[in-house]
Amino acid sequence: MEFDNLKQRALYVKNTPLPGYTLPNFLYLLAQNKFKIDAQYIPRMIYSLCLSTIMLPFYIKERLQFDKRIEQTEITHPPLFIIGHWRSGTTYLHNILSQDKNLGYFTTFQAYLPGVFLGSEKIFKPLVSASIPKKRPMDDVPMDAEYPQEDQYVIGAFSPYSYYHGWCFPKNMEFYNTSVCMDDASKETIDEWKRYYLYILKKITLYRHGKQLILKNQDNTGKIKIVLEMFPDAKFIFLYRNPYDLYFSMMKFMKIAIPLFCIQKPPKIEVVEESMFNLYTRIVQKYIKDRELIPKGNLVEVRYEDFVTQPLQQIKNIYETLQLEGFGDAEPAFDTYLRTQWIIKKDQYSMDDELKQKIQKKWGFAIKEFGY
Repeated sequence: MEFDNLKQRALYVKNTPLPGYTLPNFLYLLAQNKFKIDAQYIPRMIYSLCLSTIMLPFYIKERLQFDKRIEQTEITHPPLFIIGHWRSGTTYLHNILSQDKNLGYFTTFQAYLPGVFLGSEKIFKPLVSASIPKKRPMDDVPMDAEYPQEDQYVIGAFSPYSYYHGWCFPKNMEFYNTSVCMDDASKETIDEWKRYYLYILKKITLYRHGKQLILKNQDNTGKIKIVLEMFPDAKFIFLYRNPYDLYFSMMKFMKIAIPLFCIQKPPKIEVVEESMFNLYTRIVQKYIKDRELIPKGNLVEVRYEDFVTQPLQQIKNIYETLQLEGFGDAEPAFDTYLRTQWIIKKDQYSMDDELKQKIQKKWGFAIKEFGY
């Protein structure tokens, strides 16, 4: 088992999220990694650093022009958080819910270049449109600068706290994994993360004219307690998937994506696999423990297999369970969007007894908890 086309993909410079990072944060991350960049990724690093540097004056201008308005912006509607482990259907759900015009969200442009989207959209949006592929390389899901995107990229652009930093700097992957659950983080670190997160959510709220936010961020699966400290009335949609299928989907995801993100040579795929095993265990166990903190009526759990076969019915259940308004008005848009989607085809995997036992040993608690 190896990464897909590791040497060939080293020549791709545009697919990493690093060009959208603010220059201060990018330099901080480089210093945090002691400027250890492997030779084959120097073009990717230079491309990213150049774009980040070009954006710097526009970023400063945006801070000066909008920070006071952002600080004064109030988030009056409880945000709606889509959570769950990667490869559990969170993107599909986010795309569907974004059809509800009463909900606000980050677009791919805003998520990839969050430092400049208020004041310099006309300048930089064409750059993002030209840089992103038409489809995600790991699953052929369509991409576009206007499509919804997870705010994990936004928090990563502004701060050192992002799971995806571990894909850009894979030699330090385990260190960045700790930013997901923040179990051992100091109060100062958690407060700093909160400040970054509140800032970006106020910024998108300002852009969306106060709409209720629909936010997809898998990291928040391990941060329920912290998120509730910020938004006591927050609503959560937790998606879960058969752990056996999730394992194969996640391994395919990482084998393709990490070679596109990284500026360091990744460790052996077996090391990445073990890291994935451990993070899934931490994040899902944390969720199981902390979901009782969510006020009654503010959490709905959605089984991936039911969602992909009956999406509209599951969306209706989400609205009813969370007491969200507007399903009737949005239903035609949901239906129209769903008619444009292909039937999701399940990849065929070969699982021998050794691997099956390994998954059962690592994730047996989830297999039992979620009824697989």
